[in-house]
Amino acid sequence: MMMLASVRPSLRLPLRLRPSFAAALHAQAQQPSSKYTDASHGVDPSVSSTPQDLTPSQRNALDAALRVDQAGEIAANFIYKGQLAILRRDRSTASLIQDMWDQEKKHLAVMNKLQVQHRVRPTVLWEVAKVAGFGLGAVTALMGKEAAMACTEAVETVIGEHYDDQLKEMDEFSTEHPSLPLLKDVIREFRDDELEHLDTAVEHNSQRAPAHALLSSVIGAGCKVAIELCKRV
Repeated sequence: MMMLASVRPSLRLPLRLRPSFAAALHAQAQQPSSKYTDASHGVDPSVSSTPQDLTPSQRNALDAALRVDQAGEIAANFIYKGQLAILRRDRSTASLIQDMWDQEKKHLAVMNKLQVQHRVRPTVLWEVAKVAGFGLGAVTALMGKEAAMACTEAVETVIGEHYDDQLKEMDEFSTEHPSLPLLKDVIREFRDDELEHLDTAVEHNSQRAPAHALLSSVIGAGCKVAIELCKRV
């Protein structure tokens, strides 16, 4: 579970090395997902149409990937919502959770647009993802802030690996449509965001949570089951 965290350098920089606000805004504007958040790109084929030349198996894989990703972002939003409901009085932890939640809100907004663009049926487990996500976030937060961070660590480990698997699968797609390179870039961007959340959780003592190994294993296994279910329904 900890291989990603241990071999990947942290993306969190000392204050003196962090970019200025203007530089940060510029960096955000250069992110692949900005094509979905900036209305000026609305008529670009890469954000307004879907490939028509995929094989049936490739189309099924694309549909399943976007259905899972959308459901995962729903669950992530509600995990952080549940954690914040319990830990809002702890200002430093609440601020940390809010920062990660804000990023997940952006992810979900982009995934919602991708779902419409590629005409993908959302999972029927939409409401289940909300309830389960909020419950997981709240329960782990009730166990303490370290357990809340352990939850983030476990979830983001699985999601990071899952995004990597999707990228490998999409490398085999046979299409020249401009939406596919953009989709892959967005997935890479979101994967890196999720792995940054993993780094943050480890830095904030996720491994000091009670029964850390067991908690991580249970949450990780639950995430993998959820992924398989959302692919299908």
